[in-house]
This record gives sequence, structure tokens and C-alpha cells, in this order.
Amino acid sequence: MNPQEAWNIAFSQLEIQLDRASFETWLRGAVFLGCDEAGTYRVAVTNSYARDMLQHRLYRDIRRVLADVTGERAELSFEVIKPVAESAHDNELPLFKLLNQQPELPPAENVPLHQQIARPQRPDLPESELNNRFTFDRFIANQSNRMTFEAAQAVAEHPATLYNPFLIYGGVGLGKTHLLQSIAHICRAKNMRVIYIPSEVFTNDLVDAIRQRTTAMFREKYRSADVLLVDDIQFIAGKESTQEEFFHTFNALYTYNKQVVLASDRHPSEMHTLEDRLRSRFAGGLVMDLQPPEFETRVAILNMWAHERGVDLPRSAAEMIADKARTNIRELEGIFNHVVATTHLARRPVTIDIAESALAGYRRPRNHHLTMARVLDVTARYYKFTVTELIGPRRTARLNQARQVAMYLSREVTLASLPQIGEAFGGRTHSTVLHSCNKVGQDIQHDDLLRQDVEAIQSALLNGD
Repeated sequence: MNPQEAWNIAFSQLEIQLDRASFETWLRGAVFLGCDEAGTYRVAVTNSYARDMLQHRLYRDIRRVLADVTGERAELSFEVIKPVAESAHDNELPLFKLLNQQPELPPAENVPLHQQIARPQRPDLPESELNNRFTFDRFIANQSNRMTFEAAQAVAEHPATLYNPFLIYGGVGLGKTHLLQSIAHICRAKNMRVIYIPSEVFTNDLVDAIRQRTTAMFREKYRSADVLLVDDIQFIAGKESTQEEFFHTFNALYTYNKQVVLASDRHPSEMHTLEDRLRSRFAGGLVMDLQPPEFETRVAILNMWAHERGVDLPRSAAEMIADKARTNIRELEGIFNHVVATTHLARRPVTIDIAESALAGYRRPRNHHLTMARVLDVTARYYKFTVTELIGPRRTARLNQARQVAMYLSREVTLASLPQIGEAFGGRTHSTVLHSCNKVGQDIQHDDLLRQDVEAIQSALLNGD
């Protein structure tokens, strides 16, 4: 069998075996040119898109079919040859006639080939947008998140070796996206093919592929990744087609020892509308959670941001901001940005008074009619002290608790600032007030009696008792 006959037979078999869209788009107009001295099959195509697709994506399939036909290993070389006018060369390269009416599109600049193939209608949208700020160096882990942080580093250093799949779950704004993109940065630096996407992008790509009949290219895009990172994976729950496609994508990557990293707002066992087969696969790897940062960690994060932006942030102001945003890093950053912007526009350094003023908009709703005098009076009567004792220097365990509760409620239900509260309590510093507020705020989480006292006093204040 001569090379031309072998190519013709292989070409016919490829038309049957390949996805119709792939064959029509990339192979239909290919022309066999002959074999070189090394026995390499030379195939002509009319544009660089087709050449790159055949060389890098379909090469193994074509070589396998050709080897089946010839009975021996075959190599291929794809070359771009511009079609010539039919009138002048009707006898040369006749298959190019099919492509003469299709002008070659200029390649998009700086757009990877796999993006152009998988999303032809939106070449300007990259498949993996990584934030340069989301690196391991900028992730400050608290004690409860230390193991999750170290596990993420281990996955980045040794993909598909230690923990696969790796799933991180936790509430909003705790750093799940930060850790996923940190892993992506490390793997990309190792020249691995990394895809980081929110689950919504996976769904949208699937819908586009079905509509444009390019599902083969969609699958090739995701299943050829070395590391696939999917954020907010919980959103595929209830979407049958998306779950079906992701199940097969997951299996393909896992089978070929590729790393899968996922992030969710809940544990896989709590994704009740997720298919059992996906839930079991997610739970079959390493599942780690992220907890809200402690007070000291929030202060450390604020100091890091201040250092990066060249802001002189006093410790008292950092503690005030950290006290305000207790459960969410995004809210913490928003408050920090607000304080910095306020002081920048006022052309003044950050001070405790300016920080207090800037934070006013972030506080819980307060009663404009409640005064410090009212809080002192109601709290003193509840604990059976006089107002003079409450603001005086005498210290006993019960009096200290009453004084701290009064400071806490002053901050919660009035418009008074920390310095104003301190002044009303006998000239105490804002640091003393902040410590008292923090202590009561933390203690009421586990001290039922204290919580009942605070709620009773607050109810009396709001109801005018």
C-alpha cells in the first residue's frame, strides 16, 4: 500500500471516528502532500489555526488511525500552504477548492490557541483570570486555618500526588478563592496547563458548546488541563447537564492523574441537590474548611495592607477596624479602604478619631434618641449600682462587669464614639473602652447569663422602660 492510499483510507476512517464538528472544521480541507525521506506524512492545510489544532490536539488520534491502516508507527507534519486560484491551477491540490471561499481570519493577538478554539465567539475572554494579589505570601492563616493553608501549599508543590481532589469549603470572604488562585500561580509557574474558573463559567461554556455544536472542543479544553480549579462548585447542584459533563471531566482528569481543586461554601455532604456520584467523589479526596480569622489575625491582615499601601495605621485604629469586621475578610478590606480613602481625601494621617468617624456608616443601626446618660442610668439600675459608682474608679468583679456592659451597649445603641464613651466613664481611654467592648462581645457568645443581662438591658433601653 502506497502512502497516498494509506492516507485516503485513514482520512475516511477519521471522518467516521471523529466528532463531526472537529472533522469538518479542521480536517475536511486537508491534502496529503507525500512522505519525506524519514517516512513522515506531510499534510497541507490552509491556515495556522488548522495546523495548530491538528498538531497539538488531534495528532494522537490521526497517528493512531494511520498506524492501524499501515500496520506501523507513523509520524505526521502539518504545513500551511495558501490555496491558489482555481482558474490557473485546476489540477493542483483539488481539495483546496472547498476552502477557497473561506478567507483566513487574522489570528487574535496574545490569545492562547485553546481559548480561540473553545470559545470562538468570545476570543477576548480569557479562560483563567488570576489575581496577582492572591498568592500564598499574602495569605495570613490563623491557628484554625493553618492545616488548610499547608495542605494547599502541598497540592501546589506536588499536584495530583498527595491530595486529589482537594476541596476547600467555608463561608463568604474567608479566603477560598485566594487559596485556589495561589495554587494556580504556583502550578502555572511550573509550565503546567492550569484552568481556574468559577463554576458559572463552566456552565456557560457548556451551553455555548451545545449551541455552537463544539462539544468536542469544549471537552478537549477542560480534559487536557494539568490542573483544573473550580470555584463555587456548589452552584452546579441542580443543573443536570452541567453535573453530567463535570462528572465525565472529573473522571477523565482523575484517571490521567491530573489535579482537581474545588471550593464550596459548604461540605459535600450538605450539597443535597448534588448527584450522589459527584458528592462521593468530592468527599473522596481531602476536604478542609476555613474558619473566620481571630482578632489578632485580622489586625495582622490590616497591618499587611497598610504596609503595602504605605499607610501609617496606628494600632488603635487597626484594632477598631478589626473589631468591626469579625467574620468576613472582604468586609474588613472594604472598611480599611473606606478609612484610607477618607483620610486621603482629607489630607490627614489616620487617627483614632478619623477612623471612628469613617466607621460610622458600617455600624449597626443606632437610635439617635438614646443618650449616654440613658445607658448609664438603665445599666446602673439593672445591676443595682449608682451612676457615680459605675463611672467611678472603684473595682469589684460585679462592678467591672456592669461597667463593661454599659460601655458595650453605649457603643451598640448610641452614636457616641470611643473617645466620647471613655470621657463619659470618668476619662477612660478609648483603648480601655475598646477592650471592654471586645470582651463583652466575645463573652456573650458562650456565657448565657451575661447574654441574658445584655439583652434585658438593651430591651429596656429600646422600649423606654
